[in-house]
Amino acid sequence: MNRIAILGSRGFPSTYGGYETLVRHLARAWVARGIEVTVYCRERPAGKRAWIEEGVRCRWTPGIESVSASTLSFGLTNHLDASFRDFDAALVVNVANGYFLPFLNMRGIPVAINTDGIEWERGKWGTVARKVFRNGAVASARFADVLIADSVVIAEIWRDTFGVDSEFVPYGAPVLDEDLPTDRIEALRLEPGDYRLVVARMVPENNVDLSLDGMLETDGVNVVVGAGKGDTPLERRLADLDRSGKVRWLGHVADQELLDQLWAHCSLYLHGHSVGGTNPSLLQAMGAGAPVIALDTPFNREVVGNDQQFYGGSPDSLIELIRKAQDDPGLRDEWRRRGREVVASRYSWAGVSQGYLDALALAAERNQRTG
Repeated sequence: MNRIAILGSRGFPSTYGGYETLVRHLARAWVARGIEVTVYCRERPAGKRAWIEEGVRCRWTPGIESVSASTLSFGLTNHLDASFRDFDAALVVNVANGYFLPFLNMRGIPVAINTDGIEWERGKWGTVARKVFRNGAVASARFADVLIADSVVIAEIWRDTFGVDSEFVPYGAPVLDEDLPTDRIEALRLEPGDYRLVVARMVPENNVDLSLDGMLETDGVNVVVGAGKGDTPLERRLADLDRSGKVRWLGHVADQELLDQLWAHCSLYLHGHSVGGTNPSLLQAMGAGAPVIALDTPFNREVVGNDQQFYGGSPDSLIELIRKAQDDPGLRDEWRRRGREVVASRYSWAGVSQGYLDALALAAERNQRTG
């Protein structure tokens, strides 16, 4: 397999979100192995349609840059363009692109699609968007040669919902040095080991309100990273808490070095995400050595595993666990060590890169049998 296309993300080397982080790691790893990798992009330098970045072939196709139209408009032109090129296989991200897989099918290009989470259940989407994602998932299940689930639980949901099997290839994260510097957080006047941390987008399914309820009822410095669409009740609450000094709200932080230091030196990391598969921020926190407590969901259990580190959906349950963790530094040290070991053994980027190549090889095999 010498020529692979990646479609459906914002591009390379974008750092916007989970898909883009995945694409960034896969593209670099595959190019290092001598594979010709083409990534379809939504942005382009100086009006170019094709260029090379870090050995990765980047291609731009037109689309409408808006919240409601970006994914579908760029996805349509990505797939049309790719269908006229001689790729050995295509990796597609985002099930909304399931509508366009027949373009690749007609040209005999093997397709593997990353199913991510249960997008049509996310609270941030309206009724129409949920239907778009749900029907896109139906199309993905029908037209992809291979479905890739980054979570065993997600694979089970797709099997139960659509009657199809998936290949399990998890997300990845690095394991950081234990003596990571502290200069970036000290510049924010934060004391290493003396603050609780939340990193999340301000959407309902991430339960930031619940995290705030727990932190505000317990002693400690509270730091929140993340933003949403602006002027929501949650963001107004955070702004008020920031002004009162009860919470340090940093907003969106794109600086990975700062994020790594925040995770590595927090006294406790609260993870309230309730929808989706393997969450990238949870893996990054664990790989950085953050002592994690997480909302009790099947997705979080699959990653964290340890019964001691989960709280229920009520403030009382969270408050009890925060106090237990804060009163026992040894327990938190154990969680730090265990989290790093889990990421190193199960979520390495090297393993993820090979897993995706194996999935694409399987897609090629199935495509040849059915073609």
